[in-house]
Amino acid sequence: MKIAVALFAYFPQGGMQRDCLAVAQGLAARGYRVAIYTRSWRGPRPECIGVELLPARGLTNHARNAAFARSFAKAMTRERADFVLGFSRMPALDAYFMADRCYAGRVASRAALHRLTPRARSMLAMEEAVFGAESRAEILLLVEGEQAVIRRHYATPPERFHRIPPIVDTAFRRPADAAAQRASVRRSLQLAPDDLALLFVAARFHTKGLDRALHAIAALPEALRLRARLLVVGGDDPQRYRRHAGARQARFLGARDDLPALMLAADLLLHPAREELAGKVLVEALAAGLPVLCSGIAGYAPHVAHADAGRVLAEPFVQADLDRALAEMLPLLTTAPWSANGASYAARAPGFGQGIAVAVDTIDRLARERARR
Repeated sequence: MKIAVALFAYFPQGGMQRDCLAVAQGLAARGYRVAIYTRSWRGPRPECIGVELLPARGLTNHARNAAFARSFAKAMTRERADFVLGFSRMPALDAYFMADRCYAGRVASRAALHRLTPRARSMLAMEEAVFGAESRAEILLLVEGEQAVIRRHYATPPERFHRIPPIVDTAFRRPADAAAQRASVRRSLQLAPDDLALLFVAARFHTKGLDRALHAIAALPEALRLRARLLVVGGDDPQRYRRHAGARQARFLGARDDLPALMLAADLLLHPAREELAGKVLVEALAAGLPVLCSGIAGYAPHVAHADAGRVLAEPFVQADLDRALAEMLPLLTTAPWSANGASYAARAPGFGQGIAVAVDTIDRLARERARR
């Protein structure tokens, strides 16, 4: 059987993109012929999985996405896949891996005129094609709370939802020699023994709150601020952030593929996101034993709270709350049990980290059911 996977754009540092590739590889290992269709691909091509680049012209991102959906529909007419899995929302999917928040829920409180803009109309139409009552798409759900939001706007039948537990690669599990690896990586980063290494990871800096993080660092008491080192990981453009007062304590490392090692070297994950369906980096930090300070918007924030592995800020976000929480947490990092609590939770919580295996099992079952109809 052939499974076609649709994804607007692939780049190796994106959480959704990493999940897409891992699921595709898992399906290929089950004997499926898998091809990923996308409008752009950055990074090495995977073995045993096809990658097809489709034309998607347009002056705006939503126009290019709509053009890609049309190109993908034409490709499916030619190539006749047995099952169509989407990591991006578009028509004619058999299953959708939900890695973004419900757009209708996000814009519900905005002015009616906003919902009439070309961008909003295009995105709502793509979403309706997936979640609408007439759609056949099964929905792989990372965050349980989104089901109620989707059903409120689209009346999606509950039997179309399939819960997927958190996804964590085994590389993030805290190793037995974590202390030795931490010392080695900190030396390579030229971190002094008393430096407080704060890790910020994002493909899009604004969305994940880099300005918020820099403001909190600038607001620290002088003794803590001088010890703080913000390690910013991600391929986004850092230029607008270099002018911020907190940037004096920041090092922009660019896109990296050694995130597990960086988590061992760091003292705290700082993740004050504005938008975050799940927050893959949060559960990766728990597995690595890295304490977390995050905004409550993230779908995986309750795992941080349940594990007692750091602090979760209340919503709506208030900058003063982040400033105060960071100043309170930093002196306690060597004595608080947050690191051990996170690693313990990741090891014992039912299903924690098994999301890829569950997703592959679910898609395998759905594809076989579809073939029997």
